[in-house]
Amino acid sequence: MPVQFDPAPAVVDLVRRTEALVADVALPAETAHRGSAHDAPEELRRTLQEAARRAGVFAPHADTRFGGLGLDLRDRAPVFEAAGYSLFGPLALNCAAPDEGNMHLLERVASDAQQQRYLRPLVSGETRSCFAMTEPAPGAGSDPRALTTTARRTSAGWLLNGHKWFITGARGAAFAIVMARTSGEPGSPGGATMFLVDTDTPGLRHVRDLDCLDESMFGGHAELLLTDVEVGEDAVLGEVDRGFEHAQVRLGPARLTHCMRWLGTARRAADVAADRALTRQAFGARLGDLGMVQQHLADNEIDIEASRALVLRACWDLDTGAPAAQITSITKTFVAEAVNRVVDRSLQVCGALGISGDAPLARLYREVRPFRIYDGPSETHRWAIARRVLRAAERREGTRADGVHP
Repeated sequence: MPVQFDPAPAVVDLVRRTEALVADVALPAETAHRGSAHDAPEELRRTLQEAARRAGVFAPHADTRFGGLGLDLRDRAPVFEAAGYSLFGPLALNCAAPDEGNMHLLERVASDAQQQRYLRPLVSGETRSCFAMTEPAPGAGSDPRALTTTARRTSAGWLLNGHKWFITGARGAAFAIVMARTSGEPGSPGGATMFLVDTDTPGLRHVRDLDCLDESMFGGHAELLLTDVEVGEDAVLGEVDRGFEHAQVRLGPARLTHCMRWLGTARRAADVAADRALTRQAFGARLGDLGMVQQHLADNEIDIEASRALVLRACWDLDTGAPAAQITSITKTFVAEAVNRVVDRSLQVCGALGISGDAPLARLYREVRPFRIYDGPSETHRWAIARRVLRAAERREGTRADGVHP
């Protein structure tokens, strides 16, 4: 099947309507709230999402069975990028993290009853969710195998105990997908299970909201404590002891959709820099006529286009069922760093204006820097990429040793 680079006319129209929504609704809301969604009121989310519904762009990623538009990953890419032009755009379309990734996971892994109880209201925007895997050191972080939260069987179901940290969107979420160890010890490659836990369940406590560099995630990043949290057998998401395996259903696509959204941020930063270079006079010429500034603008375009190409390739592999672990790691690492480079260059082009509150670049700079850590730090992905390269080399050497030359 040939790769199709041009989106279908229906997707082009969806992008156009998303761009209009971002310009008319999301960007003004971002300005009014100074870009901070950590403590934004619930009414803001509902207002933004109602505007997206009216525009016909709401939940573009969710299956049509649950009220979404049913786009595959390739078609999501330009829509999510258009939404990401504003920090509040993904929230308006209900395609922001962590809800978007959780919807994908629930579509693929949840039972019919769980989908009706948790997925349908999540897609409609009636509720929000969080994904509770990360723990304070020495618990699960870049290495999820370090998982220390435990779930013990009881006559009524399961008893959960643990400490979670940096849980995005936890404040105000209706439920959490909690990763807990049901067998083995911290460091074991398996033995994890995912549980659907209502956030009003006794024993689940919101300890605090973390003070973080970024501010665009609705509901912030929280620390949670689970003390003898009792859930029934029907709270198990997927199969017992297969939590790490099931999580991969979520993590690969979620890395790509992060890339899509942040590419919108990079595009916005590049546009701000280009506009400034066009109008700012310095040293007897426009900034844009100066060679060093032109290099910054050109490198921005190179990074954005290369990132789009990688995203499309990774989306294609996931959509067609091809092995995608390597390409998603490569894409996430490259795009996270490329987006940072674009925003950094754009800020440099704008000089003092760039670091002031009169332009959005300082705010965008704070938002994109954590992307090199979220969904796996660049170092962790490079380690995984290199290991796969070495395993492939070992297979080649084994083939040669058998007398067969590739």
